[in-house]
Amino acid sequence: MTNQIESIPALVSPGPALTVDEVRRYSRHLIIPDVAMAGQQRLMNAKVLCVGAGGLGSPALMYLAAAGVGTLGIVEFDTVDESNLQRQIIHGQSDIGKSKAQSAKEKISEINPYVNVVTHEVRLDVTNVKEIFSQYDIIVDGTDNFATRYLVNDACVLLKKPYVWGSIYRFDGQASVFWAEYGPCYRCLYPEPPPPGMVPSCAEGGVLGVLCATIGSIQTTEAIKVITGVGEPMIGSLMIYDALEMSFRKIKVRKDPNCPLCSDKPTQTELLADYEAFCGVLSDAAEVAVKDSTISVSELKSKIDNHESFYLIDVREPSEFEIVRIPGSHLIPKQGFLDGSALADLPQDKPIILHCKSGVRSAECLAILKGAGFADASHVSGGVIAWAKQIDTTLPVY
Repeated sequence: MTNQIESIPALVSPGPALTVDEVRRYSRHLIIPDVAMAGQQRLMNAKVLCVGAGGLGSPALMYLAAAGVGTLGIVEFDTVDESNLQRQIIHGQSDIGKSKAQSAKEKISEINPYVNVVTHEVRLDVTNVKEIFSQYDIIVDGTDNFATRYLVNDACVLLKKPYVWGSIYRFDGQASVFWAEYGPCYRCLYPEPPPPGMVPSCAEGGVLGVLCATIGSIQTTEAIKVITGVGEPMIGSLMIYDALEMSFRKIKVRKDPNCPLCSDKPTQTELLADYEAFCGVLSDAAEVAVKDSTISVSELKSKIDNHESFYLIDVREPSEFEIVRIPGSHLIPKQGFLDGSALADLPQDKPIILHCKSGVRSAECLAILKGAGFADASHVSGGVIAWAKQIDTTLPVY
């Protein structure tokens, strides 16, 4: 029985014949029978867009450039920060403060001067995603938030583009290829985003730097396979990687016949108006809780200086507490609020002030406190990062 994936043709047609210099550069591809001259010509004729030049985008961009992809697009609006260098290997010490898109472009030019690099230094959103994506054959996603992933997926489905997806967190990674023309889309795997606050970002939970190389190289491999028509791309499959056990597991993902976007009778035929609202940064309860119960780091500093009586709680993890802390804070990780174990020991005779790294986790904990009857409770907007940037600049920012 013929596998459906085997019938998928190469995405890109072969381009012009290689020059002598190009033959020399790509010789190790050319002597692979399954790639050969035609496969390399397809790569050189391909237009690939990387969404993000961060952890996953770094290895993807570098290896796509080395492979000889003709045009590489980069969507990236951020600048290089020192905390990026632990995993975003396309950037270096001298790039701190520089545009990530420009930094990546410079490195790509060093790797392969034959590659045409196009930078899109904008925040990807509903107003520009279709116009940008329409210029490319395939989209490689290196983002780390659900709102952008759903936006990328939906645009790819509507434009009939293959979408090479990857995800990383701590020691775990996932990768797949979503292409509604031949299999499921991202919504078939994840019909709805997780509840706000349930899945921490890499900035909150951390990531093993080298994990980016593993998942990013898988994404690059899949993009090359789709472009050249070589092998079986991971359409309809999800690769799950556990770095601690050094294990790879592949599971089947079926097209959802009721998918609102890619089914035979879609109920969503255009991009959503607001993907941030669709995914939600905070739960509804947290949105209500913080409305009148939020203070700034300046207000917290004033309370400390005036020796006001209150109980300051840090809801981060112990490893984060070791890095940097606000003086006088008591560590009670968020899990203690989620399971209720922390509530019994909290003081009833003084105000409670919560904080975390940036304000998201403390807002969710505040909603729990309010629901448990702690009326005199608030949280600190911006968390310990705002404290380190605005109050005590000698403290490290992570």
